[in-house]
Amino acid sequence: MAVDLHVHTTTSDGTLSPAEAVEAAVRAGLTGIAITDHDTVSGVAEAVKTAGGRLRVVPGVEINTDTQIDGRWREVHILGYLLDPASPALDTELQRLRVARYERAQRIVDRLAQLNLPVSFAKVEEFAGGSPLGRPHIAQAMVDAGLVGSVLEAFRLYLGLGRPAYVERYKLSPEEAVRLIHAAGGAAVLAHPGLIGDDSIIAPLIAVGLDGIEARYPEHGRREARRYAAMARRYGLVVTGGSDAHGPGFPGRATIGEVRVPDKAIDELDARRPLGEPASV
Repeated sequence: MAVDLHVHTTTSDGTLSPAEAVEAAVRAGLTGIAITDHDTVSGVAEAVKTAGGRLRVVPGVEINTDTQIDGRWREVHILGYLLDPASPALDTELQRLRVARYERAQRIVDRLAQLNLPVSFAKVEEFAGGSPLGRPHIAQAMVDAGLVGSVLEAFRLYLGLGRPAYVERYKLSPEEAVRLIHAAGGAAVLAHPGLIGDDSIIAPLIAVGLDGIEARYPEHGRREARRYAAMARRYGLVVTGGSDAHGPGFPGRATIGEVRVPDKAIDELDARRPLGEPASV
């Protein structure tokens, strides 16, 4: 009875539709899947409909945030589970984040033009396919224009942090994301803490009600996974995990079901949710 609690679809920067992600989860023998697209919950309904009772679909979201650690900005991702996709508070903030993504993408394209690397913004939007714009879509447009050989190369040379076309994004704090998820009736989990590079972020998040830690993750080694699982248990938090799958063709990502956790993690997250809010699974 295993679930993958970190999956992306074409409603953000994945390459599989929500329906295709569900079918991939069924083929992988999973009993549950969480749709956790960046800054949107628009893929949840299609996934639930496709599942048709064959597996449990957890409504989720991954919110990209930023915080300062030792004077340096660090990117921190917060996962929200079992939240109400129709929450007005959630919808308002996610809409603000999507607008900020759009404006950021425009600025990145402008900066690429200044670097004599012209990319059609219309082509970026085409690759996004109506989903929130992100750097992967710009990277795909760069590959399409023959400016780089791969998405990975686009990030390494131009789009990654500190690279010449990098543009800062609208900053939402991790603490704000936890509160937002709770306001939508969900449980908040710190995503892939090993990628942050500094565990000092965890205590402030626990102070505002963090519900879990994503211990099992493709880029966490066994020792790191055990360490974060032990940390979660020490503080009475839920141990979660997932593949962070973005689908075929997305560089450097695991496949759906490659990382999985016992399905009891969903029930443990459900027990952590704010009282009085209906679960939506």
